[in-house]
Amino acid sequence: MPKILIIEDEEAVRENILDLLEAEGFETIAAANGRIGVHLAISEAPDLILCDMMMPEIDGYGVLAALHQEPSTATIPFIFLTAKSSKSDFRQGMDMGADDYITKPFTRAELLSAIMNRLEKYATLKRYLSPQTLTNNLSPKMQLLEISLHRAIKQHNFQEFEIYYQPIVDIASGKILGAESLLRWQSPDLGMIYPTEFIPLAESTGLIVPIGKWVLKRVCQQIKSWRDAGIHSLIVAVNLSVIEFNQPDLIHNVVNFISVNNLEPHDLEIELTESMIMQDVNSAIATMSKLQSLGVKIAIDDFGTGYSSLIYLKNLPINTLKIDRYFIHNVANDSQKSAIAKALIQMAHNLNLDVIAEGVETEAELGFLRQHKCNSMQGFLFSPPLPAAEFENFLFTNKCLYV
Repeated sequence: MPKILIIEDEEAVRENILDLLEAEGFETIAAANGRIGVHLAISEAPDLILCDMMMPEIDGYGVLAALHQEPSTATIPFIFLTAKSSKSDFRQGMDMGADDYITKPFTRAELLSAIMNRLEKYATLKRYLSPQTLTNNLSPKMQLLEISLHRAIKQHNFQEFEIYYQPIVDIASGKILGAESLLRWQSPDLGMIYPTEFIPLAESTGLIVPIGKWVLKRVCQQIKSWRDAGIHSLIVAVNLSVIEFNQPDLIHNVVNFISVNNLEPHDLEIELTESMIMQDVNSAIATMSKLQSLGVKIAIDDFGTGYSSLIYLKNLPINTLKIDRYFIHNVANDSQKSAIAKALIQMAHNLNLDVIAEGVETEAELGFLRQHKCNSMQGFLFSPPLPAAEFENFLFTNKCLYV
């Protein structure tokens, strides 16, 4: 039977889980804190790890980070156990590479279902890989992701991919102004795979080029569908990687997709990160200027996290500045974040740019943004990213942010 490591500082909880799993025939090992848990994970090589999120000394995030630094433990399925249930905690854990998340108190059925689901997917990973491939430098999980990614594109023609849309809302009126398009991959073998996992792999293999072209094409088709249904004045943003941005046929593809779908160029917004722009400022400005001359809008995403000089900002041909979620989280109570966010909003207004705050999750954060005249917001307070049909329902029902 599979071996499961339980890392839990509450003795009663730990013993209950041990009793339950041993009754099901699992081999179990247990640790009373994160430090011991990391040591046992490395020495015992379990098939799955259950780890409490909130522990003294090393918490669950620290355990996960430590295990991902060790090649021998980096691919072990990892499930968080926690009494907390906020969406930000969930997102942070999944972004770090956790495989699942169970909120206490959980039932026996919930725990066993999560365990069996992850063990089956781990078994699939091992089954796909030969002993030879397991010995090279690429982790088994990354090897399977690469195999699956090639197949999803070349054999299945992007059928495993879906584009979600996160609403962007005008703070003053409460109305939906647009959306950011976000790619999701539902693999039949590995389940839902988050962009933080497969986008870097796609970039390193060059597969980001056909993926990016498909996304741009599908988004333009979706905008046309909404326009035909009577939904106008909706701006949809598409994120570009540095590889996509530097493709020689980028401008041609943008022009073609806009023309074929009979769109207005300003229906489309291209999102770039400040760090990718700074890799070659002059070349970036030239490409951005061409796009903007066509009428396509340009946004700088995750602003404040890169290394650009503010000297360049006034020279960049952009329409929108998006403040990274890091500076928005708890902004109403963090004096340093508050000062930075206020400065960014004021600077953008002085440069005649629209400002969008990302990752807004609380009433206090929204209140701060409203007080300081931020133009727009996106985040879980209003809505997570949605499949096209659900986002469309928001539009048809005139769902609004309260004002």
